[in-house]
Amino acid sequence: MIKKKRRGMTEVNSSSMADIAFLLLVFFLVTTTISMDKGISLVLPAEGNELEVNKKNISNILINESGKILIDDVPIKLKALKQKIDKKIAGNPNIIFSVQTHKRTKYQAYLNVLDKLKEANASKISIANPPEF
Repeated sequence: MIKKKRRGMTEVNSSSMADIAFLLLVFFLVTTTISMDKGISLVLPAEGNELEVNKKNISNILINESGKILIDDVPIKLKALKQKIDKKIAGNPNIIFSVQTHKRTKYQAYLNVLDKLKEANASKISIANPPEF
């Protein structure tokens, strides 16, 4: 009877696997770009630049905790906010929009109002602190 020879198991040489993994890691770290465009893009003035402003040049925008908007104590829908801001800017180009929120106002409602101000090209925006209750 003829005996079959068994072939020995060949092993894959894994001595250079660590080098390849390290090179791939370095490659992806070098070629990956990190986006830093997160958050609200507002240019804030330096601290201590407080100016007295005439009351007729300020328009107050209030956002309550349920997301409802008041502009100069008049309720307004978000869809109509841009047109109202456009009218105010046309009537007074020096107008400053003071945005004030409640402590529990949702962040998305706040961002929606800021987006409408930017769409209307409002360049003077004041962000007021929420009142303490």
